[in-house]
Amino acid sequence: MIDALVIGGGISGLSAAYELVRRGFKVQIVERQNRCGGAAVSEKIGGFLMEHGPSSISSSVEGVEAYSRQLGLDGVKCGLKTDVRYRYLVKGGRLHPVAPHPLGFFTSSYLSPRGRLALALEIFRCRGGASQESVAQFCDRRFGREFTSQVIDPLVAGLYGAKADGICLDAAFPALADMEARYGSLTAAVIARKISGGRMPARRLFSWAGGIADLPRALAARLAPCIQTGAAVRRIAAVPGGFSIDTGRNGRLLARNVILAVQPHAAAALVENLDAGAAAALYDIPAPPVSVVYLGFRTAQIRHKLDGIGYLTPQSEGRTASGVLFPSSMFARRAPEGHAAFSVYIGGSRAPEVAGRPPEELVVMARAELVDTVGARGAPVVARVRQWARGLPQPAPGHEQRLDALKKAEGKYPGLFFTGNYFSGPGMARCINNAVETALRAVSLMEQQGPVSDAAEIKYNLQGVM
Repeated sequence: MIDALVIGGGISGLSAAYELVRRGFKVQIVERQNRCGGAAVSEKIGGFLMEHGPSSISSSVEGVEAYSRQLGLDGVKCGLKTDVRYRYLVKGGRLHPVAPHPLGFFTSSYLSPRGRLALALEIFRCRGGASQESVAQFCDRRFGREFTSQVIDPLVAGLYGAKADGICLDAAFPALADMEARYGSLTAAVIARKISGGRMPARRLFSWAGGIADLPRALAARLAPCIQTGAAVRRIAAVPGGFSIDTGRNGRLLARNVILAVQPHAAAALVENLDAGAAAALYDIPAPPVSVVYLGFRTAQIRHKLDGIGYLTPQSEGRTASGVLFPSSMFARRAPEGHAAFSVYIGGSRAPEVAGRPPEELVVMARAELVDTVGARGAPVVARVRQWARGLPQPAPGHEQRLDALKKAEGKYPGLFFTGNYFSGPGMARCINNAVETALRAVSLMEQQGPVSDAAEIKYNLQGVM
């Protein structure tokens, strides 16, 4: 009997396993695909580098930079280019620059004078709204309708592939709800932090020379002896002292703990026979499809100055793409000298039916989008499409009740744990922290239970991990 079986070799599963192995536990990772990394796929296409999934990681989440150091990645770490000056939003078919500092929306003409006034008056608004508020309802109350529709809705589309009125504030942005509850307004919360000498966390984005996949690659290399790829779990059954896991042709495993680090629909199928309530909650988490269209051009083909991360698009613009990133403007070595790269995101809650269109149609749509916004002329040098049948899990209304159902299942079957991006929201840094916290809960349980038996204890040492 091993100490823990981790099902899923994405960033969450790898991080949970790494934490357990570092503490001396015997761990096995089972991954259905032939490689680890999940959605973190970085593909080199000639001199271009395409990110199929996440494209950067945020240093604002505590501990993530230390993680990079532990894995020996600091030597290939790269921050945003110094000439990245703006975040762009689309209005009337034009890109409007917004500086990324607190007064950015007041110095930009993107919002109307009335919209800027409503934003300035946030501190005077009364606290409190209905329970289970959507992000749109909260922001309408605090900032006014224009800010919600023109800023928050495209932001939510960029982060979750969702609509602002379709996700729950407490689940998606709990810090905002907490700031209102404690200080009465978000402006007051920022002022109080400044007065007390504290600082709001800075959201600095970074990556690595080989792309975002450098991180799961480094983890997988450290954990190689306990990774089994190309193996699908068929069934999990509770047995005395732990769980029996059927992996089909790869045999049966016994584990004291099982950590489910897979997408909600996959976790649901695995726990149906254990807990119908948890399975139903997992099946109920929406994850609409999304497609990433990657296009590379010569810089001479682009009319607009690419001095930003990219742009987001409000629903009111009626555009095909919810947002576009400028990878070659963000980080070094993302495109050959004299070239520019674009990642166009299509689908999500706004247009799930469009994400499944044939790749050649999506390329045509993406090219038309860039002709309109950045003045791209002529055929691209590179065109590649990645279609995800299931995009990011979305914390729709009722999400907290769904997570409560999973907690009840964990209580009913000690040693069963769930982790993934449907707990802490999108972003690799948050997935890592949630996975580490899950691993520490497993450690605490095993310490309470004690060893299985002296005979079952196995010295488990992975070179470079301890």
